[in-house]
Amino acid sequence: MTTAAPYVADRTTAAWQALDRQHYLHPFTDYKFLHAKGTRVIVKAEGVYLYDSEGNRILDGMAGLWCVNVGYGRRELAEAAYRQMLELPYYNSFFQTAHPPAIELAKQLVDLTPPQFNRVFFTGSGSEGNDTVVRLVRRYWDLLGQPQRKVIISRVNAYHGSTMAGASLGGMAFMHEQGGLPIPDIVHIPQPYWYGEGGGLSPHEFGLRMAHELEKKILELGADRVAAFIGEPIQGAGGVIIPPESYWPEIQRICDRHGILLVADEVICGFGRTGHWFGSNLYGIRPDLMTLAKGLSSGYLPIGGVMVADRVADVLIEKGGEFAHGYTYSGHPVACAVASVNLSIIQQENLVTRTRDEMGPYLASKWRQIAEHPLVGEARSVGLIGALELVRDKRTRQFFDKRGEVGTICRDFCFQNGLIMRAVRDTMIISPPLVITREQVDELAEKAWRCLDLTLERCRAEGRL
Repeated sequence: MTTAAPYVADRTTAAWQALDRQHYLHPFTDYKFLHAKGTRVIVKAEGVYLYDSEGNRILDGMAGLWCVNVGYGRRELAEAAYRQMLELPYYNSFFQTAHPPAIELAKQLVDLTPPQFNRVFFTGSGSEGNDTVVRLVRRYWDLLGQPQRKVIISRVNAYHGSTMAGASLGGMAFMHEQGGLPIPDIVHIPQPYWYGEGGGLSPHEFGLRMAHELEKKILELGADRVAAFIGEPIQGAGGVIIPPESYWPEIQRICDRHGILLVADEVICGFGRTGHWFGSNLYGIRPDLMTLAKGLSSGYLPIGGVMVADRVADVLIEKGGEFAHGYTYSGHPVACAVASVNLSIIQQENLVTRTRDEMGPYLASKWRQIAEHPLVGEARSVGLIGALELVRDKRTRQFFDKRGEVGTICRDFCFQNGLIMRAVRDTMIISPPLVITREQVDELAEKAWRCLDLTLERCRAEGRL
């Protein structure tokens, strides 16, 4: 038996950066800029902290990419992967075949999700999950003898992945500019972004107005052409857009009135992020499909899925015929085994109720204090997800002239001062691991304030204020 070459862990930062430039094309990256600057190299993680190749400790305020809910360094998950790799490292779900890890995880998910869900289609990511949503939705209406119902309505500034279908469902213009997107029969309505777009309306009034944009679009297109509406309960990558309380109940009513499917993209909101198992629980909506990923395995292995309500699944089963869709890694046994243990950890450590009753309110209290900073126009949060709006004038909700530049300045100061906080335009967003402690929330808030001070100094020096 041959012995694999060991992982090389003794290169210098400069050596890693050189290899990175030569060989690694990163996602969502300006390659010319990165080649000039060089990458940060992360070599280790534990709890809520990352460690780079220079030995710096960084508080990960983003849980990776919204996903490391149970924190880094969980041996239980590594051991679950090891055991499953020894037993059955891989087999597919094609050819009328299944295996215990996928079956058991499916049952776990059915027990955790709302009662209309009794089946799941596994994918490798949230992007793949939303591609699957498009296929499932259109297959459902085809089987019902309504093939003309192909149109899926989404929202401006939504994020539903970066595959062709996922990026089309998303409403980000800069993504649509590349690759001839969106694909046909996907349209977008305005987002419920009260702080940035609500004008003089109250949040309640604005929430209703934005929900009614859905009905306007349905009537414009013709209800007999509309298949579904898709939305994140809280728009994550769009800037943690928390909708007014009036919004989702009205969206549900409109979907029910016109008989269209409601799809909840729970990739970010799922598995405790909002203080509820799912954002759908928080807002009291009844989706027909739910996209899952990220927190499903806490990012330890790639896995996603689509929960399929009985309304849809029963048609697929009773009408029959092959659903011509799937992935090599649908229900990957190792990923499923790790996800199963991850869900057990979330339950055993009461991370959902802890987020709702303890850590979410504690973060909110710190966020209210940060709202007093001269640069912060609004500080909003739900559970352990939050945003800070950086503005030129707090009184008038006036943004900076070139939106995105100030956010980038603040983000860079965060990196330099041991904190990861993401910038979306001039909105600073966080989504820390659910295992974060009060002391670590204090540290996050203190570092955020320090970086806001540095950003304010820079803005004044550059004449932005």
